[in-house]
Amino acid sequence: MAAKWIEALTGSLEQKREYKQQMARLEALPAPYAEAARALNRYFMYYGAIADGETLVTMLGDHVELWERAAVDGTPVSTIVGDDPVGFAETFVSSYRHREWIDKERQRLVTAIGSAIEQERGRES
Repeated sequence: MAAKWIEALTGSLEQKREYKQQMARLEALPAPYAEAARALNRYFMYYGAIADGETLVTMLGDHVELWERAAVDGTPVSTIVGDDPVGFAETFVSSYRHREWIDKERQRLVTAIGSAIEQERGRES
C-alpha cells in the first residue's frame, strides 16, 4: 500500500530502477562510446522535454543499446552521429516524443483563450 502512495507522488519505482540500470550500462561502455553516449544523454535531458516516464525509459534503453552494439561491432562514433551531432540527437529524440511538458500548458492556453472569447461574445450580445 505504501509503495503505491509513494509512486503516486514520485513516479514509478520500476521506471526509476530501469533508469538506474541503463545509466550503469552507459557508464560501462568502453571509451570513446561512453563519452559520446554521456554527452548525448545529457543533451536528451535538456532538449527532450519528455513528460512520460515510460517513454523516457524506453528512449534511454534504446540509446544505450545503440552504443553497446556500436562498441561490439567497432562502429566509429562518427559513423553513428555523422557530421551533425545536434541533428542526430534531435532526430533521435523526435522518434520518442509523445507527450511533452509544454503540451499541458498549450492546452491550458487554448482553453483560457477560448473562455476569454466566449466571455467577450457574451458581452457583445
